[in-house]
Amino acid sequence: MVDIASHPFHIKGNRLNFCDLATDSMEKNCPFCQIIIGEKPADFVYQDESLVVFKDIHPHAPIHLLIVPREHIRSLNDVKEKDKDTLYKMIMKAKEMAEEHAIAESGYRLVFNVEGGGGQVIFHLHLHFLGGW
Repeated sequence: MVDIASHPFHIKGNRLNFCDLATDSMEKNCPFCQIIIGEKPADFVYQDESLVVFKDIHPHAPIHLLIVPREHIRSLNDVKEKDKDTLYKMIMKAKEMAEEHAIAESGYRLVFNVEGGGGQVIFHLHLHFLGGW
């Protein structure tokens, strides 16, 4: 766990960027990496040292968020044992988002698209959070 108080970071616009975390594992041409480091805009609803959550620019539901790890992990197929905490955090953040958006009781959908045949378009691990119907 990163100690935020002692970790180098900067604020660019409304983005909290952890300097070495946001660049060490980034892919130069990855749109989500570019969003994380502030090179592309996004409508953030949450961010911490390991995750960002922002609104999907092409929503398929009244509430469509993307839960994205700061670390560049190409696909669910590339997840390693060391990434289990990241997956847990993503799922728990989805649960929190459901509560914050008042849809925990009515229900919501979580989707990992895996590889091109599974609908993955951006090759940076992310969890779709859909609800509000």
